[in-house]
Amino acid sequence: MKRFLRRLAITLGLLVAVSAGAWLVLQRPDIPYDTLEAKYGYPDSQYMDLPGGVRAHYRDLGPRDAPAIVLVHGYSASTHAWDAWAARLSKSYRVVVLDLPGHGLTRTSGSYVAGRQGFVSVVDALTSRLGLTRFTLFGNSMGGAVAWTYAVDHPGKVQRLVLVDAAGWPSEKSSGALIFNVLRHPIGRAVLKDVDTRMLVAQGLRSGYWDQRLVTPALIDRYVELSRGPGHRDVLLSLQSGPRRDATAAELSTIHAPTLIMFGQEDRIIPAADGEKFHKAIPGATLILYPGVGHVPMEQIPDRSAADLEAWLAAHPVE
Repeated sequence: MKRFLRRLAITLGLLVAVSAGAWLVLQRPDIPYDTLEAKYGYPDSQYMDLPGGVRAHYRDLGPRDAPAIVLVHGYSASTHAWDAWAARLSKSYRVVVLDLPGHGLTRTSGSYVAGRQGFVSVVDALTSRLGLTRFTLFGNSMGGAVAWTYAVDHPGKVQRLVLVDAAGWPSEKSSGALIFNVLRHPIGRAVLKDVDTRMLVAQGLRSGYWDQRLVTPALIDRYVELSRGPGHRDVLLSLQSGPRRDATAAELSTIHAPTLIMFGQEDRIIPAADGEKFHKAIPGATLILYPGVGHVPMEQIPDRSAADLEAWLAAHPVE
């Protein structure tokens, strides 16, 4: 028995040592913003200091006297998600693309409190500083939740609303992306805070993009590296546990701006059935479902989805 206990103690000791060594190997420090800006910034990148210690990264494209469009990305994404649409739309519209706090190249102070409502305030502050009193608002995934919330709270500013695989319904599930399941639990968030998440990020992107050819090493690098901007991981992790404002038919029924809802039918992050719910709840909304497309139509089928979008915009002109 003593020999067995001794061997057991040695085995457990080795397991602890190996686990500690693996933990140290997996540790990943923050990446300085200067490094991230040099790699992922655009020649036309701009920055704006906003209330709450936010230094927002944004792009302001297209003719200044054209109708304005504002693009809001999803969870852990960045302005890059809209590149194809921004390039095409900016030929006819003024297009503003921003990074939300804790995402992309937008910086936050240590006191910043993350949350969708705070993101709504950032969108409002940035657009107000740019002199945009009325505009068309786009949002994908979490950014879609920011967009419909903004439309409910600021109805006089939103001329048209475009929701692309938008989040918000309480029945929303993320069974396809393992990383979301891990992040739902406090222990999972604590474990992931300072370690290499590349494998989980890659799996999540493959679930979201559907077309596996789009999930390139460069795409995975961008998501992983931008998540390591100073303070970003704290924001990203807190979003999984903080308060959220769920969509309700009653609230959405107050949206009277022309609304386009676009959803990939094969979305494994947010079910396409949620697109049907938005369509039913928002008066006069238009719904386009894409067979064989996942969570990011603007990236998976940029030309086809942009053509549908432009046709809808032309059919719903603004002054």
